[in-house]
Amino acid sequence: MKVIIKVLLSVVILLTNSYAITDQKKDMPSIVEDKWLLKNLNNKQVVIVDLRKYDEYKKGHIKGAVNIPGLKNLFDDKFFMPKLDFLQEVLSQAGISNDSLVVAYDDGAFFWAARFYWILEILGHNNVGLLKVSYPYWKNKNYPISSKIEKPKKTTFVPRVDSSKIETKLSTLMAIGKKTIIDGRKSSHYEGKESLTKRYGHIPTAKNYACTQNYQVSSNGNKMKDLTVLAKVYKDLPKDKPIILYCDAGAEAALNYIVLKELGYKASVYDGSWIEWGNDKNLPVENPSKKAK
Repeated sequence: MKVIIKVLLSVVILLTNSYAITDQKKDMPSIVEDKWLLKNLNNKQVVIVDLRKYDEYKKGHIKGAVNIPGLKNLFDDKFFMPKLDFLQEVLSQAGISNDSLVVAYDDGAFFWAARFYWILEILGHNNVGLLKVSYPYWKNKNYPISSKIEKPKKTTFVPRVDSSKIETKLSTLMAIGKKTIIDGRKSSHYEGKESLTKRYGHIPTAKNYACTQNYQVSSNGNKMKDLTVLAKVYKDLPKDKPIILYCDAGAEAALNYIVLKELGYKASVYDGSWIEWGNDKNLPVENPSKKAK
């Protein structure tokens, strides 16, 4: 009888968590305007996360922001998403609870903040937004900044995993010729002229939409392009079929993920990306440059 009760309780918990994921209300914008954040700087429900390196953070950051260095916390040693218990501890130490409104930003590459956004959504936390402007842009606008090292009160973040936003090597392999696959790397990598792995090229049938198309580069600080502009960039992609995104290690693809999601596309990210695919000799590769290594 005790075993039956435990099983029933597990089912109830699973169903409850699944419901929480699908029915969670979005209380903030997915791409956060600087004016929105200015109005909410003193909102205790808002947690601002700086994804830059700690040395950069301590020199100056958006007022009230906590630091979660991207490379150290968003990947394991094989460049996959870290284990659940590690992420739970990182988020709890940063003062993020299940009720928090989280705003992520970085130095203007945007993919560090985007990967953090994507991971939070996988963990069932949909109230997260990517700041539309970089830290240099914020600073040059003379918006509130600080050099104070924030030490938030620890919370207990409870993850509710949503696996629909993440793809594996097998699911990506099965998608070739059946689903749209997008390579978010720069063209020289896609074309096989450069590579961070043993092999060159791209996943067969993949189309190249470099994540750098999503933002404007400026000496005053980078800024995400308006969705009206980005809609034209992605206009040839199907909105009625799933799209799989990848890049070198799953960060640049996360930036494409946010944009496509806001434009109404059904997207997910292959976490292993080219780091895994390009190093596996058993997987097919298309190399336009015919340059092999």
